[in-house]
Amino acid sequence: MHVLFLPKWFPGRNDPQLGDFLRKQAIATAAQVKVSVLFVTALDITERSLEVLEEDGLWELHCYYPRCRRGPSAWRTLINLQRYLMATRAGLVRLLRERGSPDILHAHILLRPAILAWWWRLRTGTPYVVSEQSSGFMTGAFAHRPGWYRWLCRNVLRRANAITTVSAHLGAQMKATGLIEAYEVVPNVVPGVDRPLPAPGAPGHFLMVADLVDAIKNVSGVLRALAAIKERNPGARLELIGDGPDRAMLEHLCVELDLRERVIFRGRLPNTAVLDHMANAGCVIVNSRVETFSVVTGEGLAMGKPVIATRCGGPEAFISPENGILVAVDDGPALAAAMEHMLQHHANYAPERIRATVRSRSGAAAVGNGFRTLYERILHAR
Repeated sequence: MHVLFLPKWFPGRNDPQLGDFLRKQAIATAAQVKVSVLFVTALDITERSLEVLEEDGLWELHCYYPRCRRGPSAWRTLINLQRYLMATRAGLVRLLRERGSPDILHAHILLRPAILAWWWRLRTGTPYVVSEQSSGFMTGAFAHRPGWYRWLCRNVLRRANAITTVSAHLGAQMKATGLIEAYEVVPNVVPGVDRPLPAPGAPGHFLMVADLVDAIKNVSGVLRALAAIKERNPGARLELIGDGPDRAMLEHLCVELDLRERVIFRGRLPNTAVLDHMANAGCVIVNSRVETFSVVTGEGLAMGKPVIATRCGGPEAFISPENGILVAVDDGPALAAAMEHMLQHHANYAPERIRATVRSRSGAAAVGNGFRTLYERILHAR
């Protein structure tokens, strides 16, 4: 079986981390079926280029085209669309020559990859799957898109042979908008489950991994909760991994709250380094206002760490009383109480049991098997 992944986001020259979760899904699937990746995106370059990468069992074709930045908005959109189509055509020619025709098309993230899959099926009859994990369906952003865009999304999705989401919450939100009638859940791959299980870590060592975009990740809420408990808990401290536009504001807030000696800003780190820091932490905090999946929650559990998370859409699928605590979004007192509970009852959370709650659901083998089973069912039904 040959499956062609068509991702909207993917790590490359554009951004080495963008869509890394999609690449992990592709690697997990490639362990069970033949997978090719066709990724098309714009760069600030002067000439189109095609680059083939073969690593981790994947064959990837990255198609880069020059981004148009001059002229009125409508003109730029038209030129960029033309260049996208030309780059896609060049990529398809090379893909078919080097890898052969796919049996299944798998588009990840609306809208262009799904349109390409739809067009390909119209020409060749090849079935296609659409996988979605955008937060816009949960934040209300999708409802504010132009009517023609929503109409096109609905038609592309309803012609797909199957639709998957990374969480039941996201699927339910998409269904509520009238976009889809049915969906299946195939989660993201959670890395770390194959690493040696680390020691529990210090109870007061809290870790947060997030882009420093406070409107979404609510890092300031964690800082305020830490300030609320610091006098009663001198060992409580916070390690922050990530960067973003609100870093300066958050560093200033630490000064205001007298947390300079209790908070460490690590900046952005590669995934392996993130897992290294998680290994030393006592508890992971996810205080987001919205998450479609929350890989960080899964990573924390994979490293055997209890997780305090908000009911923001993704963590609910992971968290249970044996591995963490769920609190309401924007509930500062509940977050502070959960942190104090973790300090007092940290010994009740067994790393082995915590890891077991995530391995069977979001390990690479489980994700790859989920997609392979879906593909086989589609091909068998033809």
